[in-house]
Order: sequence, then C-alpha cells, then structure tokens
Amino acid sequence: MKNSVAVAMSLGCLLLGAGVAIASKSTGPGMQLISGKAPQEAGHAALDEAERLAGSGTWELIGVARVYYLSGDKAKGQALIDKVLSGKSDHNDWQRIGQVYADAGENDKAAQLFERALAVDPKDDTGQAEIGAWYIRIGKREQGEALFAKAFARNPDEGSHYLRAAQAFLNVAP
Repeated sequence: MKNSVAVAMSLGCLLLGAGVAIASKSTGPGMQLISGKAPQEAGHAALDEAERLAGSGTWELIGVARVYYLSGDKAKGQALIDKVLSGKSDHNDWQRIGQVYADAGENDKAAQLFERALAVDPKDDTGQAEIGAWYIRIGKREQGEALFAKAFARNPDEGSHYLRAAQAFLNVAP
C-alpha cells in the first residue's frame, strides 16, 4: 500500500512538473503584438513575427514575401523571393512565386516562373490547370487551353481542373 501511494505521489509530481513546464514554455507574443495598434503598425508587427517564425521554410518565406510585395514593400518582398530562389527551391516554389508576380500584375515575371515550373514537372496536371487558368484570365486563351488539354488528358476526373477552368472563363479569382 505504501508503495502504491509513493508511486501515485511520484506520478502526480511528475505530471504537475510537466504541466508547469508546458505552461511556462516561451511562445510567440500573440495578441500583445497587434492589439490596440494602428492597422499598419499591427500588420507590420505581425509580418515581422511571421518572417521570424518562417525560418528557412520556402513556402512560409514566399507567403511573407507575398504580403511584403503586394502591400507595397516590393524591395523587402523581392529580397525574400531571392533568398528562396538562391536556395534549394523546386517547381512548387517557382509556381507560388510566379503567383505573387501574377497578383502584382507583373505578367512577364510570372510567366517566366510558371514556364520554369512546368518545364521541370511536365506531368503536374494541377499546376497545368492553375497556370492555364491564369493564362486565360490575362487574355492568352490559346496557351491556357493548351495547358488545360494536358491537365484533362492526364486526369479527366479531377474536379478542381474544371473549377479552375470555370474561374478563368468567368473571371473569378481563385
């Protein structure tokens, strides 16, 4: 009986200690970073923290770069894009960066990265449909339809391909 009580007490202390350790774990600043601040100040504070937390993650850095780029700080956004492109990036990264340029209306820059992504992974029917929709939205229907033809040939039952086509032809942003 004494051993059972001792084991129970030891287990209780262990769990209590673990709870205290978890509760005291350092976390991000949370709401105190943005609460009560003007929108620009809050946005930049949140963006700085997002960049810090992104570390070397390419998708995360591209997301942060997108906000910088589209909110007017193109130099900072481009610096993060260059950081991604100078490291180990892949066709998904190139497509996501191309989308940043497309969202900014920089179609030549977007097309370069989209074509690079398509060349590296010519079997990516999802990429073909997404980029095909973009071509249609910018008035290059023939290029867009050529990419949709490849996507449908590879995966004719993929509903998202049809949705992308509908969005493109009805001029609805994805």
